[in-house]
Amino acid sequence: MSPAVDDDHVPAARPPSLTERTIEAVREGIRNGSFVPGELYSVYRLADELGVSRSPVRDALLRLAETGMVAFERNRGFRVVLPGARELTEIIAVRLALEVPAAERAAVRATDADRSALHDEHSAMQAAVLAGDESAFMLHDQRLHGLLLDLAGNAHAARIIENLRDATRLVGASTIKKSRSLEDVYREHRPILDAIDDSDPVAAGSAMRRHLESTGRLLLREAPDGNGTSLWADLIEPVADERGG
Repeated sequence: MSPAVDDDHVPAARPPSLTERTIEAVREGIRNGSFVPGELYSVYRLADELGVSRSPVRDALLRLAETGMVAFERNRGFRVVLPGARELTEIIAVRLALEVPAAERAAVRATDADRSALHDEHSAMQAAVLAGDESAFMLHDQRLHGLLLDLAGNAHAARIIENLRDATRLVGASTIKKSRSLEDVYREHRPILDAIDDSDPVAAGSAMRRHLESTGRLLLREAPDGNGTSLWADLIEPVADERGG
């Protein structure tokens, strides 16, 4: 006989697998600078440090390799890959393809509670600006974008964007302090939230596009193999022209 189900309790979420835990550990190492692009790292040593077998580590790295974040060297180990101009341009193209329509859908679907959650993250970004805390700022920036993707109802897109954001962190990781300030980035998000408050999908999509294109152009300035001007013209501008006309 099956045990009774308590309707007052929601089943606990499935705990992350060893592979998922390893993926998150590597991504966190990329975020905090523990893994340096170009350096060779041992799969065996990583497994020992994480206290897991080599199998989930290999599985995790294979999945990260699919995103372009790491590359294997046969019988030697793996390296964290520094995105070049083409990779960065392609990342921005994917983000535009996913996040612009997500912002449009969020403007239509957002409830008062959703808008409140978005504004809470935006306020937390402002608090981080005042504190000069870049790490906290980037955390709340990521959460705000995640909320917008959640509103669009596409969990797979949210995971893709999270991986892509981690990849761009490797290129000066962010454009903060090099090309724009925390305050600048904070202000770029205001038109997006204003449009969602007004339930205006066209304005929300346009504001998101401006924000991502600004980010993309500044990231390309930091690319190790050129500024990617021609790539931007080939991959980004035609899409913008089509949407505009």
